[in-house]
Amino acid sequence: MKLSQRHLSRRAVLRGLGVGVSLPLLDAMTPALAGPDAAVSPQRLIAIQTNQGILPKYFFPVGEGAEYEPSPYLKILDKFRRSMTVLSGVSHPQVDGGHAAEKCFLTAAPHPGIGGFRNSISVDQYAASRIGHLTRFPSLSLAVGTKQSLSYTQSGVQIPGEESPSQLFRKLFVQGSKQEVEAQVAKLRSGRSILDSVGERARQLGRRVGPSDREKLDQFFAGVRDLEKRLHKSEQWEQQPKTSVAMQPPRDYDDPGALIERTRVMFDLARIAMQTDSTRLISIYIHQNDAKPNIAGVDTGTHPLTHHGNQPEKLDQLRRIEEAQFRELANLLGGLADSDAGSGSLLDQTSVIYGTSLGNGNSHANNNLPVLIAGGGFRHAQHLALGGRYDYPLPNLFVSVLQRMGIETDQFATSTGTMRGLEFA
Repeated sequence: MKLSQRHLSRRAVLRGLGVGVSLPLLDAMTPALAGPDAAVSPQRLIAIQTNQGILPKYFFPVGEGAEYEPSPYLKILDKFRRSMTVLSGVSHPQVDGGHAAEKCFLTAAPHPGIGGFRNSISVDQYAASRIGHLTRFPSLSLAVGTKQSLSYTQSGVQIPGEESPSQLFRKLFVQGSKQEVEAQVAKLRSGRSILDSVGERARQLGRRVGPSDREKLDQFFAGVRDLEKRLHKSEQWEQQPKTSVAMQPPRDYDDPGALIERTRVMFDLARIAMQTDSTRLISIYIHQNDAKPNIAGVDTGTHPLTHHGNQPEKLDQLRRIEEAQFRELANLLGGLADSDAGSGSLLDQTSVIYGTSLGNGNSHANNNLPVLIAGGGFRHAQHLALGGRYDYPLPNLFVSVLQRMGIETDQFATSTGTMRGLEFA
């Protein structure tokens, strides 16, 4: 006798199986072995958000197109003018809530401040589900000053941020002992055996339900089979030596004011991870609140300074903090530009998106977001003033980047197409 469909929720099925399986989470976070189809000149992505906004008057340039006059912050990046496009007038449609929008920088999920909000997949994890199998680590979710990240799975679950430079270095480049490798392989094999059990129970259940539910279970079982393959490839990765690098293992910072120091070392590790092709997808969440950063002329934390009320002294201190951050961005771009990637520099093959979900930290506005993109093989050297009501969809940029990476898609989140005016070189 077949079970009544109204008694057969997905939650009940998983509880009945005795195993909790989150397909999107495992798909996003489980590495797989690169195959012979890996691209000769792969495209990469580094997406960075700083959470307290960026002072608009020091970021946005004067004029449009290639003849724009750079702002004070853009002058710090002047060396990369020909490799960079500055955006104005962009936002995430329907993303509001002030600081609540931070979690939506790479997802564009609407109304993050309301009760019952559920996030959606971030663009880095969307890409990881399609090209992540080509590298040891499908993606890296890095953090400065927090354990959170910008990365979210298909089901809207946040991937924890890696905030320890030493642990990240070990993860990327330190080969474990024979016993550690064997223990990790045992864990992977255990995971495969659990999935085998889930698959068998799904088959048994499939004989007791109607056609509609059987089709859903077939899809579920196909996902389980795919995960078994991924876990098998992960086991192969565990038995392959990691890349060795000349960089000394970095230290962690206990000082809460080490904002710039933490940012610098995370940017260095991100660059080296790209150089070694350990991954092609990195998100970096720069989280700053009340701690006073170790910057000359600054005696207050970033968050209090964002509520400056246009007081000159507070604006001056906030500008010092943001200038220091842009100098670190310049160092990152310089490191990528100086790295030979065969057919061009690593910057040519890496789209670096830098911005914030706060268009104005003082008023907590979520429109006219300060955002730029550098590298990635686009035609740059321009200011794209998308104007209007400051609501041109930022996800259009994500679609352009995804396509540049060879991912066939014409939509992501609330996009309406590709980024107007941003073309492939």
